[in-house]
Amino acid sequence: MSSGAEKIVSNIISDAQSKADIIIQKAQEETKTILEEGDKKAQFEGEKILESAEKQAQMKYQQLISEAKMNSRRKELEAREELIEESFAKAGAELERIASTSSEEYVESLKNVVSEAATEIGGGELVVLLKEEDISKIKDEIKDIEKDITDKTGQKTTFEIGETIKTIGGVVVKTKSGEIEVNNTIEARMLRFKKALRSEVAKVLFK
Repeated sequence: MSSGAEKIVSNIISDAQSKADIIIQKAQEETKTILEEGDKKAQFEGEKILESAEKQAQMKYQQLISEAKMNSRRKELEAREELIEESFAKAGAELERIASTSSEEYVESLKNVVSEAATEIGGGELVVLLKEEDISKIKDEIKDIEKDITDKTGQKTTFEIGETIKTIGGVVVKTKSGEIEVNNTIEARMLRFKKALRSEVAKVLFK
């Protein structure tokens, strides 16, 4: 090959080599860019996955804590309710015990609940209903209570002992016509005052 031809071939090869080098360099740069972007994307996606997992874990943790607190509170309330009910049961048993006696305390209580009911009705011709055992305990007090209610209401008041009732103790007072009735038995009073008493018992038990 002549020196001229060799030079031409050499130039062509040199140009090709230069172009190839440029292409290779460019490809390497693009590859590097792609790899870097891939790393960034992978890192970003990984962080997103991790962040999502952390959020889910935190949500689950908060849910478990919330449930635990609710269960703890429910059990606490159930325990308190049980203690309060037990207190009422004991109070009921003690009242029943007192009501089975002819003690001055119970007779005075009977007089008070008769007077309270009669005053609430407004006096007049009234019927008093008691358990059989209590009739003798209050009978001698009736005249004094009639006078007291007459003075309080300005309405002449008389009492008639009516039919016996089943009760722990206390009375039911009603007008002779039966239109108005006040239930002042121990059971009825306990039921009426239970809400207020529950609050007071809770204060004593859990102060």
